[in-house]
Amino acid sequence: MFKSLTAKGNSASVHFSKWQPMPQRTTNLAHLSLGSNIGDREAQLRKGIARLETSGKITAVSSFYETEPVEFTQQALFLNCAVALETSLAPKELMSRLLEIEREFGRERVQKKGPRTMDIDILLFGNLVMSSPELTIPHPAMAKRRFVLEPLAEIAPEVMHPVSQKTARQLLADLPPGQNVWKL
Repeated sequence: MFKSLTAKGNSASVHFSKWQPMPQRTTNLAHLSLGSNIGDREAQLRKGIARLETSGKITAVSSFYETEPVEFTQQALFLNCAVALETSLAPKELMSRLLEIEREFGRERVQKKGPRTMDIDILLFGNLVMSSPELTIPHPAMAKRRFVLEPLAEIAPEVMHPVSQKTARQLLADLPPGQNVWKL
């Protein structure tokens, strides 16, 4: 970026007297969980993953896992995966983009934990810990969900939960039996 602009009459002339580099945005590694249980689940996850490339660089994608719904169980099985995304976006900016992607896929928030065409959650954002009305990182329920931890442990077994100080592999091993998850 060049500094020093002088106006002369109706025209402006730029003086290239001082170079100031643009500030660099730091890159963080975010771990995301994607899920779908309406329509062509696999196609929607693949399109969702491709759409994430507008928010950063995808460095890993897990296998797809078919999973039983949790909490509201009277609905179709889900297809889930985990994605590692290098991004220069701030956490709230990233969350805004994820909500936008969900809307593009026709996501309607009619019933809590209900059926959805696309669900994208931020699980971890580097070692950041934050809580606001809009966003909590790490995801508050991730350590209790096999459908989140199986794919996460596949792509990042040693990633550390910044609150519990346990790895994804350890959190998965600590889960009680239940919550059926099938790797495709």
